[in-house]
Amino acid sequence: MPSLPHFSAMIFDLDGLVLDTESTYCRAWQHAAATMGYVLSDSFCQSLSGLHHYAVEAQLRIICGADFDMQAFNWQAGICWRDEVNASGIPVKPGVLDLLAYLTERGIPFALATNSRAVNANECLALAGLNGAFALQVTRDDVASAKPASDVFLQAAALLQTPIQRCWVLEDSLTGIIAAHRAGAFSVLVPSVYPVDAQAAALCGIMRPDLHAVLATVHAENMF
Repeated sequence: MPSLPHFSAMIFDLDGLVLDTESTYCRAWQHAAATMGYVLSDSFCQSLSGLHHYAVEAQLRIICGADFDMQAFNWQAGICWRDEVNASGIPVKPGVLDLLAYLTERGIPFALATNSRAVNANECLALAGLNGAFALQVTRDDVASAKPASDVFLQAAALLQTPIQRCWVLEDSLTGIIAAHRAGAFSVLVPSVYPVDAQAAALCGIMRPDLHAVLATVHAENMF
């Protein structure tokens, strides 16, 4: 295997990478659509992975029609989602805690970079028991353009005081991998949806099945 570039900092996506939020969103979307007489397939919901909510709404209008009642849909989906996560919390993806502990112990800086608004990101982190896990955060509120634009990753690198070329970006979706590529970062694809998107696989620096495997790669090759 070709040698991998060393890094000085690590940037994490949130939905689908740190937290298993996407399955909860999918169930809420499907429930809300069903109450309105529509059916959203699993594959359609999975195709929304990594998109900002405006892009999600645009895709819903393509599938459901221009007259789709987005306000009613968002209201119903929000109720369903909050009922589920308040009852069960939000699962943390495998390997997150171990990787964060490894970085912290070695003094390697890391940040969160997400398309979510700050209030939503922090609510999800709290529901997952990760309050305060990311001291440095860049959200949709902080940048002009959401992923797949490069803004969130460039802003995160600036907060980390590290050139983006010295950052590893961990992402689970094509949208995020495109953004990392545009930013000039080395990207690590940890897919949340299978089969893996062929374009994301081709564009990423490396692909690993979960964050345990990312940690094993970093540890084995002393990548920082």
